Amino acid sequence: MNTAMDYQAKTLLQRLNWQDWLYAILLAAGAIFAYSKYAKYMDMYEVVFLFGAVAVFSYLGWQWKAIGKLVLAIAIVSLFSISLYHGDQARATQSFLLKFLISSQSAIMWMNVLFVLAMVTYWFAMFKRSVFVGSVATALTWSAALMGFVGLMVRWYESYLIAPEVGHIPISNLYEVFILFCLITALLYLHYEKHFNTKQLGGFVLLVINAAVGFILWYTFDRHANNIQPLVPALQSYWMKIHVPANFIGYGSFSLAAAVSGAYLLANKGILASRLPSLDVLDDLVYKSIAVGFAFFTIATILGAIWAAEAWGGYWSWDPKETWALIVWLNYAAWLHLRMVKGLRGPVLAWWALVGLIVTTFAFLGVNMFLSGLHSYGTL
Repeated sequence: MNTAMDYQAKTLLQRLNWQDWLYAILLAAGAIFAYSKYAKYMDMYEVVFLFGAVAVFSYLGWQWKAIGKLVLAIAIVSLFSISLYHGDQARATQSFLLKFLISSQSAIMWMNVLFVLAMVTYWFAMFKRSVFVGSVATALTWSAALMGFVGLMVRWYESYLIAPEVGHIPISNLYEVFILFCLITALLYLHYEKHFNTKQLGGFVLLVINAAVGFILWYTFDRHANNIQPLVPALQSYWMKIHVPANFIGYGSFSLAAAVSGAYLLANKGILASRLPSLDVLDDLVYKSIAVGFAFFTIATILGAIWAAEAWGGYWSWDPKETWALIVWLNYAAWLHLRMVKGLRGPVLAWWALVGLIVTTFAFLGVNMFLSGLHSYGTL
């Protein structure tokens, strides 16, 4: 007990060991190599993003060791995949490993499969009360995250193989951002799974993730929307690199909150109550998820306004996407006000979080389907 307390009393830098410093050095070395090789293609903002990412991922890896391992695994597998191309995109269908495992399309398909398997395994673990099966489900979720990020990294490289002017970070259309949504939501869940020491909620959260997987598969096979396309002019901005990820940390957190709210409502009715965490733990997790999501969604909205001013000449134009983003923001601002200021708890807020996911989904996807505006580049 005293050892654990002493560890907690130390500052972050005092807690670091040589493996932590080696991890940070490897990240810095990778950034320096990328800068030395591609500096002529980078502007000042991209250089800041590159070395800022080193600081951010070093900190995340120090605080959460599993993330550090994931980042290194993504780098190793992605670089190996890229080396197999030999600068020729046609190799994606010629090399066995690329065709069936680690090209962008193959890796993303493996992500989809692994997320489905993880969901089934989580539910099986909960009903069987099996710690081992729960650990397998967690490992499958980490594996899905690995393959998904490898798919995005390799897709980024493939976009430059098409033509240097086509190359861009792969978060520019619905296909790519749905992949990003799956990955961010999975990582958020894995963090809370470790923090709350529970695996019983994995099946609920993976239901939401696999709804997105279903969209990815439909979008790929029915609409053939998985092909890499050049960026539309409005998206050719450094703001996209920070606005979109911040937005999807918000979306992922709101989705996680809704999934846990579903578990809360079941447990409150006595359904699966003996297999799920206590109502207090579930309530706390919903609150923390919405608080994190609200913070990042607020940042994303501010960044979006700055980006809009640069791209369209005004911070706010009441475009349908902007209007619905405001509705989402107000919805969760009201939720947090009632929770933090008024002290409201229980089923009312759980139902509100579930309805909030419907509102958020319409803001994310429904606007693209049914409305038009300045954000019409994201239509189905």
